[in-house]
Amino acid sequence: MINKALDEEEMFLYLQFSNSPIMDSIWIYGAILILLTFWSLFWGYFPGLRNRKLPPGPPCLPIIGNLHQIPITGAHLKFTEWAAKYGPIFSLKIGPGTAVVLNSPYMIKQLIDKQSAIYSERPKFYIADHLVMHGDHLMFMGPDARWRRGRRLYHQYFNETACEKKHIFLQNAEAVQLLRDLYVEPDSFMNHCKRFTNSTTMSLVTGIRTPAASASHMRHLYAVLDGISEIFEPGATPPIDIFPFLAWLPESLFNNWKSRAREVAQTMDKVYGPLVDRVLKRRESGSEFRESYLDMVLDQQEKLQLTRHEIDLMVGNLLEGGSDTTSIMTIAFIQAMALYPDVQKEAQKEIDKIIGEERSPEWRDYANLPYVAMVMKETMRWRPVLPTAFPHATSKETVIDGMTIPAGSTVIPNIWGLHHDSRKHVNPDRFNPLRYKGRVDLAPIYASSPDYENRDHYAYGSGRRICPGIHLAERGLFLAMAKILWAFDISPMRDAQGHPLHINTDPATGYSDGFLRCPKPFPVKINLRSARHQETIDAEFSCAERDIFSKYDI
Repeated sequence: MINKALDEEEMFLYLQFSNSPIMDSIWIYGAILILLTFWSLFWGYFPGLRNRKLPPGPPCLPIIGNLHQIPITGAHLKFTEWAAKYGPIFSLKIGPGTAVVLNSPYMIKQLIDKQSAIYSERPKFYIADHLVMHGDHLMFMGPDARWRRGRRLYHQYFNETACEKKHIFLQNAEAVQLLRDLYVEPDSFMNHCKRFTNSTTMSLVTGIRTPAASASHMRHLYAVLDGISEIFEPGATPPIDIFPFLAWLPESLFNNWKSRAREVAQTMDKVYGPLVDRVLKRRESGSEFRESYLDMVLDQQEKLQLTRHEIDLMVGNLLEGGSDTTSIMTIAFIQAMALYPDVQKEAQKEIDKIIGEERSPEWRDYANLPYVAMVMKETMRWRPVLPTAFPHATSKETVIDGMTIPAGSTVIPNIWGLHHDSRKHVNPDRFNPLRYKGRVDLAPIYASSPDYENRDHYAYGSGRRICPGIHLAERGLFLAMAKILWAFDISPMRDAQGHPLHINTDPATGYSDGFLRCPKPFPVKINLRSARHQETIDAEFSCAERDIFSKYDI
């Protein structure tokens, strides 16, 4: 019996599958394929599955990975939920590619900041970069010579010294008009906030003001922003960057995505091109005005040799970034003041003690208004405009805490998760400026500090991609918030029975969808604090018209 068992074992070991060499080859290759498949599944090399060396993350499906689990809107909320389960860094498989989500100050400092040379790439954005921007938009460029040139020009005009000694006077004047607009037509406060930031940016970039929200260039710019938001909204276009073969399918299968992308590109050309033309004509007419960013660039054009499309998109990039983010933060601040009257009263008490009624707050008052500075920082933490930072990408493979991040990975700083981590921010959904007691230095100081646990917020980004307008934006926000607190009492509207109307601050339903999250319209009363405040506003507005606004086109 033993010999028989051995004979059978030997027969199994040496048995030919058939007498045909072709069939033997098929069996052998089939066996190898099966073994490779199981080996790939085990180690995570199969497309869509997670390699064991990657950071942990939610379970994947073959081919698509985690694509089916990422919501079309509110991805930051899902990322924060996953962070609670998988830790400060987790990975997602997006088809054959890898995305890594960062959820802690430590990870941001170690990767985005300390290894910024590796983490400053951009993922592929075929639709945005090629169909819409034609490779000329700074936000989508990799860190090459053209990108460095653009950043250098931005810094040349928007550096801290220039903002402190030159641009601040325009910002102060525009913030004074914001006060005047708010008391004349308080129900249109959202449009007034947009006009404030758009006019500041337009004036600095082109020398053309926005005296009213009805200005045609402002309406056209926001049409561009709406078009960009629509075309970039998840699900609005096929995932070409993940599955390139989809580009060869009829566009009608995906709501004519190519045609819609080209329409956005044409709209951008129609908006930005004429603005540049106006500046060129102004220069040709012999105007002595040469203070705008575009004037600075054109003065260097012989050396720079920029194409016309590069110039148009450079102007557009600044207008896009400067017109939306600061206005949204100002709107979120108004929302917070309506909901937290004790915070509002404390800030007004500080302002009244230092400023009085004879003038409105100015930038020189920053050091003497620490509670107002805390309110500003808390607004940026509480409801960040960008709940996830614009994605970075890696140029090389890196390893952190034993986990591998492959070259070409998409890297997403989860700003919402960073700002709403209950281990760092107790009761994170509550608006509490005292979180920042003793931490009222300006944002660039904290961003560059090695003490990552002491960073104030991540609203301006990190690493080499940090917002180039950080100095301008922070000053504009402080001026808007301090002046509004000085001038107005803000409260929820009330119904016929005197009950306050609901203001929706639910992060899932109270804010617009898309890349930038703006509060949806909400019922709020904005009342002047006294007749003396109105007189001061009117006097300061007259001075602004005479001394500042008069030199700009409209």
